[in-house]
Amino acid sequence: MNPAYKVGETTSRTVTFDTDSVRQFATMAGDMSPLHHDEEFAKTTRFGGLIVSGTHYSAMMMGMVATFLTQKSAGLGLEFEFQFRKAVAVGETVRMEWRIVAVDENPKLRGDIITLEGFLLSENEEICVLAKSKSLSMPKESLTAK
Repeated sequence: MNPAYKVGETTSRTVTFDTDSVRQFATMAGDMSPLHHDEEFAKTTRFGGLIVSGTHYSAMMMGMVATFLTQKSAGLGLEFEFQFRKAVAVGETVRMEWRIVAVDENPKLRGDIITLEGFLLSENEEICVLAKSKSLSMPKESLTAK
C-alpha cells in the first residue's frame, strides 16, 4: 500500500474561546456545570472565572483529525484519548496541534492505521491537554457503495 500520510506530518490550529461560544457548546453537549455558565459562581472558584468545557476543545481536536486525514484520502476515526491537565479560561487563546507518529498498513481494513499524538497549549505554553488518536486512512473509493 502507498500511504497518503507520512510520520512527522502535523496540523495545528489557534483558537480563542469567547463566553458565548463556551456557553452554547456546553449547552449543546449537555454540560450544565456552572463553571461554563455562571460567571458569578465561577469567579468564586479556584479558576477565577468561566472555563471551557473539556468536551468543547476535545471535539474541536477530533474535528481537526477528521479534516486533516480527509484532505488526501478517506478517513474514519477509530480511537481518541484525552488527558486534561489544566483548565482553559474563557477568553484564552490556545494552540492545538496533532502530529503523525506511526503509519501502519492494515490489509483487513484496506487502508492504513494513522496514529497521532496531540496537545493543547495555553497562551503561556503550558500543556492543558495531551491526546492520542488512531484513524483509518483509505482510498476515497473505499467509501462508495457497490
